[in-house]
Amino acid sequence: MKLVILDRDGVINEDSPDYIKSPDEWRAIPGSLDAIARLKQAGYTVCVATNQSGIARGLFDYDALSAIHDRMQAALAEIGARVDAVEFAPDHPDNPTPLRKPAPGMLLDIAARLQTSLEGVPVVGDSLRDIEAARAAGARPILVLTGNGRRNQARPEMADVETFDDLAGFVAALLDGDPSSAHPAYAAH
Repeated sequence: MKLVILDRDGVINEDSPDYIKSPDEWRAIPGSLDAIARLKQAGYTVCVATNQSGIARGLFDYDALSAIHDRMQAALAEIGARVDAVEFAPDHPDNPTPLRKPAPGMLLDIAARLQTSLEGVPVVGDSLRDIEAARAAGARPILVLTGNGRRNQARPEMADVETFDDLAGFVAALLDGDPSSAHPAYAAH
């Protein structure tokens, strides 16, 4: 099975320090929806694993989260694509369950549901917790510099992580074998 797992905020859509609380606040990062469409056209299963502590913080509810994901799916449908599954962790960071990244619970749930191994499966994120979850699950961590990625790139824990400017750059490298889309800092390693 060809599988890619994506973080949501900062990878697919613009992130906000105030959280994405409604469908009106959800805005795709340029090129991200086309990148997902390319993955789907190439036969990939595309899943999302996203921390959504805004629920535990009382900033939005499950209905609002569902409406946000409906908007994402509708935007993808307009270009003939979709996300196959969305896993989310509604936990507050002060009281996390094994689902909340950096724990690997969501990734392991996806693998169990799809009855597949995560070995070599790209997990694309913009934060250290995404990278740590990928490592803990035995997957292939990928950092994009959108969202919080640029700020996290300089961390020592990121020294050996494949890094791309954005989701479109990663997908180009994956599907086209285009190493020029890798970020120069990673390419130097």
